[in-house]
Amino acid sequence: MELTTVWFVVIAFLWVGYLVLEGFDFGVGMLTAVLARDEKERRVLLNTIGPVWDGNEVWLIVAGGATFAAFPEWYATLFSGFYLPLFLILVALIVRAVGFEYRGKRPDMTWKRRWDGAILFGSVVPALLWGVALANIVHGVPIDGDKEFVGSLLDLVGPYALLGGLVTTSVFLVHGAVFVALKTVGDIRERAQRLALRAGLVAAVLTVVFVVWTGLDVGKDAVWVLGATCVVAFAAGLVATRRSLDGWAFTGTALAVAALVVMLFVALFPSVMVSSIDPAWDLTTTNAASTPYTLRIMTWSAAIFTPLVIGYQAWSYWVFRRRIGVHHIPDDVLVGKD
Repeated sequence: MELTTVWFVVIAFLWVGYLVLEGFDFGVGMLTAVLARDEKERRVLLNTIGPVWDGNEVWLIVAGGATFAAFPEWYATLFSGFYLPLFLILVALIVRAVGFEYRGKRPDMTWKRRWDGAILFGSVVPALLWGVALANIVHGVPIDGDKEFVGSLLDLVGPYALLGGLVTTSVFLVHGAVFVALKTVGDIRERAQRLALRAGLVAAVLTVVFVVWTGLDVGKDAVWVLGATCVVAFAAGLVATRRSLDGWAFTGTALAVAALVVMLFVALFPSVMVSSIDPAWDLTTTNAASTPYTLRIMTWSAAIFTPLVIGYQAWSYWVFRRRIGVHHIPDDVLVGKD
């Protein structure tokens, strides 16, 4: 296998890891506005992702760095053409991080609610725009013969792209609800399960439409197989949720997210960005890649450090594996000592 293909697979793997892990973070952030009934329950929700959310974002940083080093033409065209959406995602992620850190700095409930709004904004916007961006990359955007984006913002908000955004937002919401059910006890767990089932029906319909549209648009057998895998895994996750099998439910939604992302990368390959003007102007793993020497150095570095990073993150999830509930939140959280 050529190194250009290897690094395409590596970048796809990084995006799978990021969206599976950060996907439930976004879902929990959205759920703080609809699932929590009081401050204690809101703290329970935030504490389910508190030890891991920042580590999950490392996958995005590594994916961006790998794209810059392995496929500089892809990186340049992507960031020039998608500048505003990517800027909004960056702002949203920063706002969300500040919200996590600052909401507990003062006892005033108005102060907390404002930062809760920041967390909600920082969860909804990336969940929506990542889907829009990935759908656009696969479906095609105006790229000319010089590998430059020549469209406008309106070219990024077509029906297929917007559907992709709705799919990721709804699926992440369900993924987050299933994660809350996995990590909590008591009434909040039961409500998270009920919400996952109700939202899951909407997400399932949107996902089926998106998978069929992608399959018809691309025409690859592997896309149909992966799309079917996504739908089946998501349905299995909902069935497990109904039966209160939270571990299996989370496995199902995680596999659904992973299959959805892999489907999009398989639909894209061997291109890395599709030109809607002329297929001859597509950016591919060949014409957008770095030199073989650069790729060899990157491969050795990845082989050494990637297992260490994955091992450390797996260890952190194991350490914080226990369920939590409102009885774990001290009463003084309501008087400003959180």
